[in-house]
Amino acid sequence: YADTGEEVLPMTTGARIAQKRKALGLSQEALGNQLGVSRQAIYKWESDSALPEIDKLIALSRLFAVSVGWLLGVEAQQPEDAQGTTPEAADGELTQAQLNMVEEIVARYTASLPKPHHRRWPFVLTGIVLTVIFLNLFQSLDTLRLQQKSIFNDLSRLESSMDNQIGSVTSRIEDILKAQNSLTADYSVELVPTASNAKENRAVFSAHVVPKTYTEGMTVEFSVDNGTGGVSYVSGEPAPDGGFTATLACQLTDSIAVSAIFETPDGTRSTQLLDQFDGLYSASLPTVDLMNYGIGDLLGLQADQSGLMTLPEVYITARSSSDGGKAPIGQSEAETIRVGLFKNQSLIVWLDPCEQPEHFHGEYDGESFYRLSEDTRTTLTTDTDQLQFAAVVTDQYGREAVYSDIPYVLSGGELTWPDSSDISDHDPANWDYDG
Repeated sequence: YADTGEEVLPMTTGARIAQKRKALGLSQEALGNQLGVSRQAIYKWESDSALPEIDKLIALSRLFAVSVGWLLGVEAQQPEDAQGTTPEAADGELTQAQLNMVEEIVARYTASLPKPHHRRWPFVLTGIVLTVIFLNLFQSLDTLRLQQKSIFNDLSRLESSMDNQIGSVTSRIEDILKAQNSLTADYSVELVPTASNAKENRAVFSAHVVPKTYTEGMTVEFSVDNGTGGVSYVSGEPAPDGGFTATLACQLTDSIAVSAIFETPDGTRSTQLLDQFDGLYSASLPTVDLMNYGIGDLLGLQADQSGLMTLPEVYITARSSSDGGKAPIGQSEAETIRVGLFKNQSLIVWLDPCEQPEHFHGEYDGESFYRLSEDTRTTLTTDTDQLQFAAVVTDQYGREAVYSDIPYVLSGGELTWPDSSDISDHDPANWDYDG
């Protein structure tokens, strides 16, 4: 922190986890994979909207080579020993500092209770003993989980190796079948590299085919279909190798097919699909990642009997990324970003752009903050209703796309995450926000 004369706030548990994670060069997703939790869980720990469970704290302390007490902010950083490990990590047993920490937590808890009329110290002592036992048990379970994870990793590698071998055999069989049924001896379709694809919202292809059986007077016509109902045709030009070539262009979409139509002198026409290009339009748009920070998490939020829910204050960050047009298709830049709360992909309310809140510690380079005011209300009536935050992005060429966060659904009268969800629908036509 810079010396500004202002009071320096102590680091929170979330800030300590983020600091150690970055020091190890781990992403939030990579840290989650090592601990067996989701990337969203790491987000919540580092934003102090949730605290890791005891076994996860122990796993974090081992990974970061610090004490549990340091992570919780109740003791100073422990020095490393000659082997580069902290004292508590040397033999897996609780240190005196950890025992003191347990006693301190219990003391604070018992001090907050009403003063009893009789002695409770035997119960307090029993609580301390049980706490120590459970901490040691969690450490043992953590060791077993690590061993189990190692076994699963070995099995996964074996399964992956078998899948690769099976996939290789399957691919060879498919190639043989295609060759037997193909009208061509050779062909290729390539996307022409140009930075103007995104600007002009079009795709340009270079196609080349060599007929398997050439008949004198045969012609070849190439077609490009972008899935919107219109198909463009271009006559092939003779190539030195006895084949035909053409340059084709069409409106940029996420499903483009290039084909060749062979016509013999007697008028017989035969068509062969050469290549299929998926996701080109989406790849040309800037990408935006959303992060949900709630003061009072939406998970577990309850609805009344009519399904009415009153939401707490929530902060969302949006981070835009682009390759600056370096990819062959060219990716545009985000011109404007609007973040809203949606129910079943229909807008409920736009969030207000804001500065980084004072209670948010750490650096959020490249992230813009948006705030949902508390007491925002909505009604969820069925378990198929979905509540989610989404960003509506307009690029420098006026094209729009929608990027959403994981949705919330109603289960047992409270909000939770679905078992699975698809957040890949970026088409504005499937979202209602203009009204």
